[in-house]
Amino acid sequence: MGLFCFAAVMLFVAWCAWDMPDTSEVKPLEKRPSITILAATGELIARYGGLKGNVVDVKDLPPYVAAAVLSVEDRRFYSHPGVDPIGFARAMWVNIRERRFAQGGSTITQQLAKNLFLTPDKTVKRKVQEALLAFVVEFKHSKDEILTAYLNRVYFGSGAYGIDAASRTYFGKSAKDITLWESAVLAGLLKAPSRFSPSGSPKLARQRAKVVIAAMKAAGYIGDEIKEQEIRNAKITLAGASAGSLNRYFSDWVIDQIDSYVSNTERDLVVRTTFIPQMQLLAESRKKEVFDQIKPEDKVSQLAIVTMGLDGAVYAMIGGADYTESQFNRATQALRQPGSAFKPFVFLAALEQGYRPNDLVEDAPITEGSYRPKNYENKYNGPVTLTDALALSLNTATIRLLQAVGVARLQDVVQRLGFSQKFRAEQALGLGAAETTLIETTNAYAEIANGGYAIWPYAVLSIKDGDGRTLYTREASQHMQIFQPRHVNMLESMMEQAVLRGTAQAAQLSRGRVAGKTGTTQDYRDALFIGYTNQLVTGIWMGNDDNEPMHRVSGGRYPARLWRSYMEEAINVPIPVYTPGMKHGGDDSFSNMLRRWSEGFGGGSERRGWRGFNGSDEPVYNR
Repeated sequence: MGLFCFAAVMLFVAWCAWDMPDTSEVKPLEKRPSITILAATGELIARYGGLKGNVVDVKDLPPYVAAAVLSVEDRRFYSHPGVDPIGFARAMWVNIRERRFAQGGSTITQQLAKNLFLTPDKTVKRKVQEALLAFVVEFKHSKDEILTAYLNRVYFGSGAYGIDAASRTYFGKSAKDITLWESAVLAGLLKAPSRFSPSGSPKLARQRAKVVIAAMKAAGYIGDEIKEQEIRNAKITLAGASAGSLNRYFSDWVIDQIDSYVSNTERDLVVRTTFIPQMQLLAESRKKEVFDQIKPEDKVSQLAIVTMGLDGAVYAMIGGADYTESQFNRATQALRQPGSAFKPFVFLAALEQGYRPNDLVEDAPITEGSYRPKNYENKYNGPVTLTDALALSLNTATIRLLQAVGVARLQDVVQRLGFSQKFRAEQALGLGAAETTLIETTNAYAEIANGGYAIWPYAVLSIKDGDGRTLYTREASQHMQIFQPRHVNMLESMMEQAVLRGTAQAAQLSRGRVAGKTGTTQDYRDALFIGYTNQLVTGIWMGNDDNEPMHRVSGGRYPARLWRSYMEEAINVPIPVYTPGMKHGGDDSFSNMLRRWSEGFGGGSERRGWRGFNGSDEPVYNR
């Protein structure tokens, strides 16, 4: 009986070996094209898709690199002949005990054989062929050659194939320069690259790396002292960390746009963007400071920040409180009500119809019609100027003005401002009851800040392929003037008063002028402040994803405080000159400049000096 079983097994093995792949024909590495996202200054922000690094010999790597991998993947690598019966038996016992496939029994040689010659099909025949090929590989090559081939071919997640590509992707350095802890992080990825990704799941990556460190100690590669030291100092510092831990919101936004610039390409791409790491770091640092001040009873869990130039260039972006917890971008994807941050557009429509900042409008309860909004805390001021109505964010005065101007006029204004949503023709639109994105509302403020020129948020400056060939370069362009400078100038003076003595006083800077507006929606579900200086426009939103009301958190509270804290230093960050002759925001020909200076700026050259396009990289303030 035993002889019969032995013969049956041998026949099955012979059948498996009959059509075994030719070991001289190595299966090509199937990697996806990579996309590398760079800041305006050339710093790495993020990398997507496949990346193959330099081929490195295991002998040229620090010894703890191989030790980390062998500790968790194949401890008896240097003693078995390609297949490890002990390891296989142990894995099968664990799987039977757990009643699931908890462990695999493949050695590094078997994994390499599978990657080199076989398909990923999970069949008994393929498993037998894997073992047979492992014996062949071990016969033809030394252990160091096998380990070198494995380390240069295995997938580490985030599109990185091979230890060098993984090291450069996650840590921005050659595999020859990584530390023991970084080696443990990379070795931990081999079990489940997506789950233990240090960029996507840093907490799980740290936990897994600690398991690797413990395995290195158990295998005798390190002692107790080093083990405790590495676990105690466990910290993952990723490449691109200088650009902030939340920069992936920006890079994801850029990735979604690539197809509109380059089509049908299978090449690796390098994308240079408008991103300014120093501003991003400031935004994240100040965000943390302000969030630490927010009390649990305030019920604030999320925020979004967008900083733009007056030509639409996006310099910094935060799309949520924690990218590792949620990749949903609240700056570009979330449709939320802007509240009173929408009111300036009502007043702009009125200014176009001949109203002036000092004209009076009645601020009193509305008793006619079906729409009867109330003022904050039911306080009314009687006849007020348009400037006071906007600065103090008076609801009833704004709606009375809208009734006089007409909702159709407001719709025309917001359409010219470039909002992609089609807003319903209703009076509630004047108080920001319609939903839009933070980036679109911030862009609308940038169009006011640049003198009334149409722009659109952009981030991509150039795209090159892996060989350095230019596929796209952003060129200087002319922008259509959508509002008369005199109307924009009057609105701006009114928005300055909102900061100087209105609802946005918390946003005042220690130097320079600020124009902006707060926004707070019904039941405190959304709180915003959007404001600008002479070169920067920043919008900030706070709220909750489930639309749960916050506890009396208005736009003039935390959003305005965060805006001030951040912009106080952001205005000093140099803005790179992207391309020669690029116009920051529109048609700045000499004749047009003269015309804009002469058309009713109210304050003349003094007013224009702080807000206009001056071609300088440094802020210009009129103190």
